[in-house]
Amino acid sequence: MSRIGKQTIKIPTGVKVSSKDGTFNFEGPKGKLSQKLPKGVNAKVDGDHIVVSRDESVEGAPALHGLIRTLLANCVHGVHSGFTKGLEINGVGYRAAVQGQALNLTLGFSHPVSFTLPAGITAKVDANTKISITGADKQVVGSVASQIRGLKPVEPYQGKGIRYAGEFVRRKAGKAAGAAGAK
Repeated sequence: MSRIGKQTIKIPTGVKVSSKDGTFNFEGPKGKLSQKLPKGVNAKVDGDHIVVSRDESVEGAPALHGLIRTLLANCVHGVHSGFTKGLEINGVGYRAAVQGQALNLTLGFSHPVSFTLPAGITAKVDANTKISITGADKQVVGSVASQIRGLKPVEPYQGKGIRYAGEFVRRKAGKAAGAAGAK
């Protein structure tokens, strides 16, 4: 039995959970989410908990048991509290600003970069270099943060670029001054 899959999911106050035709719908203060259940994995609302079970006779159900439980737990957490991913910008003149649903970035290119945020995702910029991506869907928040980071990944020589908050980037040594063979 999956140790993750057999744990129940507590439904906090303010979150409404409904299920219809194998799809769970979640509604809370941070938004609405839904999660479809695959064949062989069942879930039911028992008071203020969600209990996930599996059908051993269906091939692949044991592998999906813990995954579906975690996805349902992420939906509950997302509509109740939301998810946040932090990014940091390093580099002289590199900065970010939010205008409506667009994130305007100056990243050392010949032109400013405008990144349009998808529906349900908000961005906040602190001190022109710290970006917080917030939303109810954990997968979308991570995907948006990855796309923004991909605009200018950190290069290993000077450390310029966009990195996740707290990410360590291994630095490389550049050319040594007065290298052998130079005359």
